[in-house]
Amino acid sequence: MRFKGLDLNLLVAFNVLMETRSVSRAAEQLHLSQPAMSAALGRLRDYFGDDLLVLHGKRMFPTPYAESLVPGVQDTLRRIDALITTSTNFDPATSQRIFRLIASDYITAAVIAPLSRRLAQIAPGIRLEAVLPSDGSADLIAQGAFDLLITPEEFINPSQPAELLFEERHVVVGWTKNPVFSRPLTEDDLMQTGHVGIQMGNQRTAAFADSTMEQSGRFRRMDVTASSFTVVPWLIIETNRLALMHERLALCMARMFPLAIAPIPFAFPVMREMMQFNHARSADEGLKWLREELRRDSAIQ
Repeated sequence: MRFKGLDLNLLVAFNVLMETRSVSRAAEQLHLSQPAMSAALGRLRDYFGDDLLVLHGKRMFPTPYAESLVPGVQDTLRRIDALITTSTNFDPATSQRIFRLIASDYITAAVIAPLSRRLAQIAPGIRLEAVLPSDGSADLIAQGAFDLLITPEEFINPSQPAELLFEERHVVVGWTKNPVFSRPLTEDDLMQTGHVGIQMGNQRTAAFADSTMEQSGRFRRMDVTASSFTVVPWLIIETNRLALMHERLALCMARMFPLAIAPIPFAFPVMREMMQFNHARSADEGLKWLREELRRDSAIQ
């Protein structure tokens, strides 16, 4: 299809070329031959009257004009994608749609896993692809690369819509044979015991519970620091270590591990877990349905 003389398929080729900065990698990603990808680049150069990608040494770099085109092309592709995936007749029972989610292993274990089991019955054709958050997760939603980001409120992008999924309490977890659980847990018990903490991403960002403790001036001895919430039970059992854990995840893990659960012995703020999506998907009936299903499976059992 052509619009003002431009084959609109070339916009897809342009976007992948700008992302990969390589004709061969772009060809592989689009399942084209390298000569076909080179021809697409040539047609783009002819249409825009610019080299777009130039070779320096062994690498290709976009021209300033090509860089200026990227935001507009990506926004156009996002809107086209939203247009063709949005339907007022979305039927989960027959849909073959793939939903791409960004969510922590905590959310995957506590919410997405039970949803996936239920989808096998009510929406067998729907597939979920979940990846772990990174420092650029909010940007991926803004770019339309993923359908949904599930993250604490402080990490959302204020320029994109977001809805509350649930409010989460935190609890103290430890090995069932840890003597500290033989009586009501005190603040002294919590502060005088070694802990397992969580730091995430390349920036080693502290998890909500750990950062909240530090902000309140309560500093614990961290015996182990991990990058995954779901490995915490392995680092606790058969030791006297403690950890602060999301209540939903703690209840889920206690079904599989010998874990004791106790309330935090002082006032502790709840965490607001949000669902963020691109504004172009606001009318997407399929995405509305998915958000409602996630809410249903996030209820504490």
